[in-house]
Amino acid sequence: MSAQLTSFTQRSTPHVLALFRVVIGLLFACHGASSLFGVLGGAMGTGASVPTGAWPGWYAAVIQLAGGILVMVGLSTRAAAFVSSGSMAYAYFSVHQGTALWPIQNGGEASALFCWAFLLIAFIGPGAWSLDRLFFGDRQAERAPAAEPEPSAV
Repeated sequence: MSAQLTSFTQRSTPHVLALFRVVIGLLFACHGASSLFGVLGGAMGTGASVPTGAWPGWYAAVIQLAGGILVMVGLSTRAAAFVSSGSMAYAYFSVHQGTALWPIQNGGEASALFCWAFLLIAFIGPGAWSLDRLFFGDRQAERAPAAEPEPSAV
């Protein structure tokens, strides 16, 4: 039974990763859309949008919308995820960290979670379903290190 479960999880990993990427990208894009266009509750739940060009809110919202969409569809996934991760690290340390040490105390849970989720996506790639894979094929397999040969039975 354990071998069957291991086989199933190994076959499912690229698909689960793709679902994870799509959900994270969609949620991030929703944050950007709410800040830029005042939809879905608007910026910080106020119903308003961030003024165009306002630092850093408007730029963060553009990164959230564009990065979220790119990650969601799996186009330039690693680069978009890396930039998105960095923007959330900046948000955490510039906005939240000054208030209190722990994310639960300073309201930075979403920033911290998005930062680490995007960093994970940047390192492990888009998963099974992505425009990157459709347009460029499976280049991840070409870059993966060769497996160690099995020791031969003597």
